[in-house]
Amino acid sequence: MTDLVVRRLLIDLSQPFDRRWNGGDAFRSAFFNALSMSFVVGEQYFIDSLKQALPLMNEADRARLEPEIRGFIGQEATHRHLHGLYNKQLERQGFDNAFERRAAARIRANADINPRNHVGATAATEHFTAVFASWLMKHPEALDGADERLKKLWLWHSAEEAEHRAIAFDVYKAIGGDHRWRLRTYRYVTFTFLSDVFRQTINNLYRDRALFKWSTWSSCWQHLFARDGLLRGNLPAWKDYLRPDFHPLDHDASDSERWLKDNHHSYNEVSRPGLQRVSS
Repeated sequence: MTDLVVRRLLIDLSQPFDRRWNGGDAFRSAFFNALSMSFVVGEQYFIDSLKQALPLMNEADRARLEPEIRGFIGQEATHRHLHGLYNKQLERQGFDNAFERRAAARIRANADINPRNHVGATAATEHFTAVFASWLMKHPEALDGADERLKKLWLWHSAEEAEHRAIAFDVYKAIGGDHRWRLRTYRYVTFTFLSDVFRQTINNLYRDRALFKWSTWSSCWQHLFARDGLLRGNLPAWKDYLRPDFHPLDHDASDSERWLKDNHHSYNEVSRPGLQRVSS
């Protein structure tokens, strides 16, 4: 298990960025924006899910996992804060975050279900983000020409998603989550998450007046459905989660570890397990 360091990314999102901040590419900008639009409500849901799991653990598992849960919460809270600033800029540009409203409504509607199911949904979504993180590290062309602040944000976020990819899964196992419900939840999350991402991307493209342009869908095909695109190229990684013996640490995260090491000047360490604050 990896010590989860909480970091403060050294970027300023108070200043505006271009509507097509990702290399002038309408699709890439709209797609990344759609993902960001899910994070404020989504990251809070993940935090709440793992907090609810703590009383369900036995003493040994809680002692083993609680430091990692604290690190996870710290990382996710930082992601939530920065993507909140990012999303405010999108709102000023005239984009409408319907993704967040739908996700928040689902969370409210399912607030009273078994906490194990919330942790299972968190583990499933964390697998999605870890797979995306691995792909992004291997395909820097997805951020070619991007605003440097947002490029740094996405790479840092991806690196930390890979870093904490196992904790929600381990918590799910520790509180008695079983394989059958893990798969059922995973299929549900796959459908809802991808549906919401595509709906929000289309919404963003419509507001950017790029929905019906050939260049938009050419870029979509290249980055999502080409042989090594985000969706088609990661089908084996998606299927891995279905294995009874699967564990998130089965997937290599050396690219993300290398990015954090090589870009240490891009962030300050706020805390790490066993040490309250390491910088201000």
